[in-house]
Amino acid sequence: MKIVVLAGGTSTERDVSLKSGSMICKALLERGHKAILLDVFLGLEDINLDTVFDMGEKLLEGVGNIEAVDPDIEAIRALRKDGGKTFFGPNVLDICREADAVFMALHGENGENGKVQAAFDLYGITYTGNDYLSSALAMDKALAKELFRQHNIPTPEGYALKDTDEDTNKPSYPVVVKVTDGGSSVGVVIANNDEEYENAKKECFKYGHEVVVEQYIKGREFSVGVIAGEVLPVIEIAPIKGFYDYKNKYQAGSAIETCPADLSKEDTLKMQKIALDVFNALRLNQYARMDILTNEKGEMFCLEANTLPGMTPTSLLPQEAAAVGMNFGDLCEKLVNMALNK
Repeated sequence: MKIVVLAGGTSTERDVSLKSGSMICKALLERGHKAILLDVFLGLEDINLDTVFDMGEKLLEGVGNIEAVDPDIEAIRALRKDGGKTFFGPNVLDICREADAVFMALHGENGENGKVQAAFDLYGITYTGNDYLSSALAMDKALAKELFRQHNIPTPEGYALKDTDEDTNKPSYPVVVKVTDGGSSVGVVIANNDEEYENAKKECFKYGHEVVVEQYIKGREFSVGVIAGEVLPVIEIAPIKGFYDYKNKYQAGSAIETCPADLSKEDTLKMQKIALDVFNALRLNQYARMDILTNEKGEMFCLEANTLPGMTPTSLLPQEAAAVGMNFGDLCEKLVNMALNK
């Protein structure tokens, strides 16, 4: 098959996306597919549509590692010859229309919020992952939290706040402040007092116009993947230092990950049920990974759903799939086949 692995873009998770995309592309090439890694924002200049799918290995050259800090997006924008006035780079849509399927390796803004998915629906382009509506619901943390409450899904107490709002709230510290449409823990700050709270809001508003302020849960961190309604084993994440932030997510050796997690059978089933309830509440239909915390009493709280979870060497979903005997290549192949059979 001819497969575009779509990655990059202009979100703070650009580097993560490119690393995910490169791994996916390599796995698909090894399985005999004509796969190419394509940056959704930078695109490809002066290409021949008849031969572009023979450039798989060449387009993987120079894909870098994930740095400990999020990328300089303005520097990326400056690389576009046309000034980057449109989100889709040169020839991106034409190349995607030539493919049998597009593997969505995008993360963050304009990748997970449903906009690209909606555009592809209009162009008749087949893509992996969830549709535009469920992607949008999951990406907006404030809206997702409302849906969790309506469906009796346990989630930390909190409220949404726009940068134009007068903040009359009196937080009960510690709290977590995070941008509503971010990912990879970019734009997430823990505040322990009024001064830290004000600074946290300023920091998070750099990444978006709305934040969620929620109760800080001290305890253990878990994640649960769901593929086509089938729940995967639970994985536990234990950062060696601090919380599971951008650095701890993507720098090797920064966290200890255990799959299956050391939980009782009862707690495992309970956590998996929460993940499946979230999957259904957000109208997801392909695959996703749900982040869940437990406090010191063992109570469970769902933070969010990731509709295009990372596929990097340290990513969680591939580890969960491996725990049930599905290697990385099998996982990539399965997600493509699911897209073709939507």
